[in-house]
Amino acid sequence: MLTGGCLCGAVRYEAGGTPFNLTMCHCATCRRASGAPLVAWFSVPKHEFRLVQGTPARFSSSAQGMRSFCKDCGSALTFENSDLPEEIDVTICTLHQPEQCPPADHTWVSRQLPWISMDDGLPGYATVRMKT
Repeated sequence: MLTGGCLCGAVRYEAGGTPFNLTMCHCATCRRASGAPLVAWFSVPKHEFRLVQGTPARFSSSAQGMRSFCKDCGSALTFENSDLPEEIDVTICTLHQPEQCPPADHTWVSRQLPWISMDDGLPGYATVRMKT
């Protein structure tokens, strides 16, 4: 069981199952929502994700995207894509032990900032990762 939460401690969650789609996203929407040059995410089945404390605020960041964040400290927490209703994406760095979920690739590198250097050897995808 993975556990995590926001910076101030108002929101806490548990994520079960095996994480998948571990990525570092370079899209402009993730950058703006987080205030960071990229955001590291993991996905789990939505039925395996549970809030155990607090209620995050939510907002639509696109026609398909719903994001959540702590209303007290602003920590970005989750992303839900209405085209993928069975899964939820969770920010890796809100985990209590983020080292348990190292990213496996980079997505939206077509939007990567020019001063970011990706020399980690991970595959990069111009937009979303290729389906296998």
